[in-house]
Amino acid sequence: MKKKDILKKVSLFVTVSFLLAGCGKYIQNRKTADFKISLADAKWDGKKIPAGEQCSKFGGKASTPRLLITNIPAEANAIIMEYSDKDHKPMDNGGHGKIGYKIKPGISEVTIPSVPGHTFKLPKGFFLVTAHSNPKWDKAGAYMPPCSGGKGNRYYVTVKAVQVAEGKEAKVLAEGMIQLGKY
Repeated sequence: MKKKDILKKVSLFVTVSFLLAGCGKYIQNRKTADFKISLADAKWDGKKIPAGEQCSKFGGKASTPRLLITNIPAEANAIIMEYSDKDHKPMDNGGHGKIGYKIKPGISEVTIPSVPGHTFKLPKGFFLVTAHSNPKWDKAGAYMPPCSGGKGNRYYVTVKAVQVAEGKEAKVLAEGMIQLGKY
């Protein structure tokens, strides 16, 4: 690969990371009526966090649930997942990590694979937007699994279909949320 091509890719990665990490602005153009998110793992029912899917501090070896996303706007080239704890304000609004997944424009449906907790080594196709915000409480990483110690906190994920172009602001095309369950 030529040096010029490598620099272009690095520049695009930095631009995308910068924009999606909240350092830049999102352009809002939400068409959410048809955008659907569902849990694609049988053990995740949206009511209770499955056994073993909590953070390592409480004995878990967890990963994100697989998600089925349908009715994706044709212009989208990435899906952003923002993992949150509704009952602990510092970990709400993506405090458990923000992770992106690249998609090909024009697809209308995708199943997002699981991502292991407590690591920065993301599977192919994924990219880090923002690591979880409390590495002192548990291990650092892109995603911190539910970690309230079984106090009944409510966990959810906000999912955004976005269009990212080099040198431009990320455009949110659709957005939705799904409950992961209580722990």
